[in-house]
Amino acid sequence: MGLVRGVIEGFVTIVSVIGLGALLAQLRVLDLTAQGMLSRLAFFVASPALLLTVLAGTDVSQVFSRNLAASAIAVVVVVVVYVAAAALLLHRDLAHTVVGALSTGYVNAGNLGLPIAAYVLGDVALVAPTLLFQLLLFQPVALAALDHATSPGRTSLRRVLGQPFRTPLTVASLIGLAFAVTGAPMPRIVHDPLALVGGMAVPAMLLAYGVSLRLGPKPGADVDTAELGLIVGLKLLMMPLVAWAAGQALGLEGTALLAVTVLAALPTAQNIFVHANRYSRGVVLARDAIFATTVLAIPAMFVITALLA
Repeated sequence: MGLVRGVIEGFVTIVSVIGLGALLAQLRVLDLTAQGMLSRLAFFVASPALLLTVLAGTDVSQVFSRNLAASAIAVVVVVVVYVAAAALLLHRDLAHTVVGALSTGYVNAGNLGLPIAAYVLGDVALVAPTLLFQLLLFQPVALAALDHATSPGRTSLRRVLGQPFRTPLTVASLIGLAFAVTGAPMPRIVHDPLALVGGMAVPAMLLAYGVSLRLGPKPGADVDTAELGLIVGLKLLMMPLVAWAAGQALGLEGTALLAVTVLAALPTAQNIFVHANRYSRGVVLARDAIFATTVLAIPAMFVITALLA
């Protein structure tokens, strides 16, 4: 009963701040320019600072754990299902298929996963396995495939291997993990400013999320509704179900099992739209998948936590 109450209180906190962002957008206090600024501030500054300080004090076995395996299994299963459907039923080309696969399995662990982990699950470190898997493996492989599909013969191994290390979240996470692995204490003169800046991450993300819901692009009519429905179903239904089954098979229980299941139900990450635009493939599909899963994710996660808590 205590866990259920904590889950409800966590979601009320999150939805309240998201609602504040939407209200500020409605009142024109914040606009899409402000939303972009808040998102960039969170992505490039506050979130890296938050992850660095959190991971520095985390037991490294919590990161490289059965949670990571369960999350990876869930991603692989839904991506394989989408790729099979795209090839056999929808007859999509490689580049479009990659964008669709990213829309299906790449979750918004940075912008929404951190608040969910902090206020619903009670531990920011629980989102680290998902973030690291996506940033170090899933995204580089997908971008290499997009490079190959759009400019055959020009894919550089150096570019593929170096891509993760151009992302602030990855670099900060690796530095935090280095402190955790070595057990070296972080000097207070370094830790305290980082912790102060990291405190901006969650409110900035949630306010930006609310502004985006109110002012962001709405779904258009120029998308294959069957494909969009497939992606939404795989993302919000099949992926958390597979994560839960994999977690149980791996012996997870309690908060650990709840974490992999809830985080698997996060919406499609907004940077997938950036990638789709960059390669001019699946742009409308990525946009509409982000919107649909973003609107439906909070109710889906609330139902999951109510059932598992």
